[in-house]
Amino acid sequence: MKGLADYLHARGLKLGLYSSAGPQTCGGYPGSYGHEELDAQTYAAWGVDYLKYDWCSAFRIYNDLEMRAVYQRMGDALLHSGRPIVYSLCQYGREDVRTWGRLAGANLWRTTNDIHNNYERMAEIGFSQSALANWSGPGGWNDADVLEIGNGSLTVEESQTHMTLWACSHRH
Repeated sequence: MKGLADYLHARGLKLGLYSSAGPQTCGGYPGSYGHEELDAQTYAAWGVDYLKYDWCSAFRIYNDLEMRAVYQRMGDALLHSGRPIVYSLCQYGREDVRTWGRLAGANLWRTTNDIHNNYERMAEIGFSQSALANWSGPGGWNDADVLEIGNGSLTVEESQTHMTLWACSHRH
């Protein structure tokens, strides 16, 4: 992984990884549960630049009221890793994350449940983001989930709307 990171960095690119606060990721691979410090140190040693940290399987161990403390554990571990790693929380907008995401060490946090590759879901998410804009700004950003542009079902006009809404939701 260090070799891959070095290769990417030499070309001006960044390396991002995905893990979970639970024992497994959404894909069924091992998560970071109980290994936050070790994983953060490993990511730093490899040269990782970005970590998306999901709530998958964590809900089997923790209740939502523990969410902030669970995310804080990895946030602290990343802070102590010796490398600046962008920290992305994927907890589907639950537990009013916009009010505590930064405090848990995060640089961005999901504001909604998953997007789907259709105009209705994109519009539902996109048009709801303006109410959250005051919680977003330098160093900490609302994350409305991925862009679905180019994935097949949105028209050109719908894709333009999608890009515009996502750009506006990060206006600070």
